[in-house]
Amino acid sequence: MKIPYLGLQKIHDPIRKELDAAYNRVMDREWFIDGQEDHAFEEAFAAYCGVSYCVGVGNGLDALRLILMAAGIGEGDEVLVPANTFIASVLAISYVGATPVLVDPDPETALITPEKAAEKITDRTRAVMVVHLYGRVADMDGFGRLCRERNLVLVEDTAQAHGADWKGKKAGTFGIAGGFSFYPGKNLGALGDAGAVVTDDPKIAEVVRSLGNYGSSAKYHHDLVGVNSRLDEFQAAFLAAKLPYLDAWTAERRGIAEKYARGIHHPKIRLLREDPGNVFHIFPVFCNERDALRDYLESAGIHTLIHYPISVHLQKAYAPLGYHRGDFPAAEMLAETELSLPLYPGMTDDEIGYMIDTLNRF
Repeated sequence: MKIPYLGLQKIHDPIRKELDAAYNRVMDREWFIDGQEDHAFEEAFAAYCGVSYCVGVGNGLDALRLILMAAGIGEGDEVLVPANTFIASVLAISYVGATPVLVDPDPETALITPEKAAEKITDRTRAVMVVHLYGRVADMDGFGRLCRERNLVLVEDTAQAHGADWKGKKAGTFGIAGGFSFYPGKNLGALGDAGAVVTDDPKIAEVVRSLGNYGSSAKYHHDLVGVNSRLDEFQAAFLAAKLPYLDAWTAERRGIAEKYARGIHHPKIRLLREDPGNVFHIFPVFCNERDALRDYLESAGIHTLIHYPISVHLQKAYAPLGYHRGDFPAAEMLAETELSLPLYPGMTDDEIGYMIDTLNRF
């Protein structure tokens, strides 16, 4: 049996008519930037998240960068961020001229904790960027308290957490803003690069929109030093077509993950602690013989990925931060042992059973 890591065809085929109609609407209208599709999706996604504002941008990295810019974070400021995140979280901090300060995660959840973050606060700390890695939600009660008590800006990287929740409230709605990626492989994915910022703060929304439009709020009037980062009409139309299916896809993901968690029993394979708000963008397992396990699954027709094999502090780009191997032991352990299993809407019971049985025979 062949099982791909991600079966986009199984997601797209049932809604092909809606996607085709979205494409045709944009082509027929011949308006490709800042039009009806963008505005409609922003309104729908804001309502889905339970916030007042959504601003479409070019990608998830830009979403985070624009949030930090709108919050006035820059040169001389420090921003706390997980050591085990995808590098885009950290790049956003670098792009605004601030210094990323890495925090080691809890190895049982792969998320940073308020307690670990508090240890890294200095008199230069301005913000905490919480990353809801794998679709798991961090302790937002604790981070809310920490940021209020220490007068810090709370930013959420929700690139992997579309529809995830903490005690019934959607991820991305706890801090000043949440930055989403709609990269094609995300739980809500475009057919190209796309992103969004969600917020309840009208000023943040206004400034993010202006910054992403060359710093302009009226044509040829540029009040801010901005960038070019806008959600195009095609991607907005595709996302609007997909959004009504997101909750059903999430329920399916959770059902598959439950079968994995119930069925995987191997002394060499570890799972993360249960998280009821998880939307399972990624289903990671951890094994000290990760590379051998990956080769074994590949030989059985099962394609896997690794998220992420090199911790941020060991990336050449961030050597100037002065970190060394051993500085973030949990992040390094996760990087060296993580393997992501196939999990996507449309997987059959036979595929899931084959996946579990094959894994348990390793």
